Amino acid sequence: MQLTPGISESSHKADVETATDLCLLAGKIMLQSGAETYRVEDTMTRIATSLGMPLSHSYVTPTGIIFQADSGASSKLIRIAERTTDLQKVTAVNSISRKLTGGAIQAAEAKQELLRIDAAAHAFPVWVLIAAASIASACFTIMFQGGWRDFLPSLISGGLGYSAVIYFQRLVRVKFFAELFAAFLVGLISTLLVRAGIGVALDKIIIGSVMPLVPGLLITNAVRDLMAGHLVSGLSRGAEAFLTAFAIGTGIAALYLFF
Repeated sequence: MQLTPGISESSHKADVETATDLCLLAGKIMLQSGAETYRVEDTMTRIATSLGMPLSHSYVTPTGIIFQADSGASSKLIRIAERTTDLQKVTAVNSISRKLTGGAIQAAEAKQELLRIDAAAHAFPVWVLIAAASIASACFTIMFQGGWRDFLPSLISGGLGYSAVIYFQRLVRVKFFAELFAAFLVGLISTLLVRAGIGVALDKIIIGSVMPLVPGLLITNAVRDLMAGHLVSGLSRGAEAFLTAFAIGTGIAALYLFF
């Protein structure tokens, strides 16, 4: 359909820009918060369709998003530098997408809600995360057939190991080395506690203590992306999960070179 020059053409360009910015903002929030690649693309497509852009195209990888709202429009790229896990934000963006599709809200209102979600800090305080990691480590030790005498050592080493990950990531800025140092610290503390007579089964204590470091969400998203046909994203997420597992294993292996 040909657009009449002037107001109609300007209005169409404004609509395309609005749809592009809205879709990129939604995709960025979801990807940064740990959503799967195929879910990000599906949400962006649904938002664009609800705004009258049914011919949109998107290409999403774990580190970037390329989006084109209309076949005649220019594409835009957004870079994803940091990724974390915040499934509450993913759920909130999905809810906004459903509201747009159902006509419950307009584009301007949706953008304001997305900006509010992007600025929100849903993460728990650091001390809560460390406490949860400690309790989880101790419970995993019991689940892996450890004794109740191993509960306290796992509680201590798991909490200190998770604290080390948080500290080293701020210090080193390289996730691999942060996880390697944290795993080494977990093994060191566990070994010292067992030698002090506080724990019994060293292997069960170490296994339980490193469980909060295991990249469970990464592995799950990698498999789901591969099953959905997103081979690049699936393989890259799988490689990231492998590096994390390798860092944990290397940290524990390095400990046994000294002990």
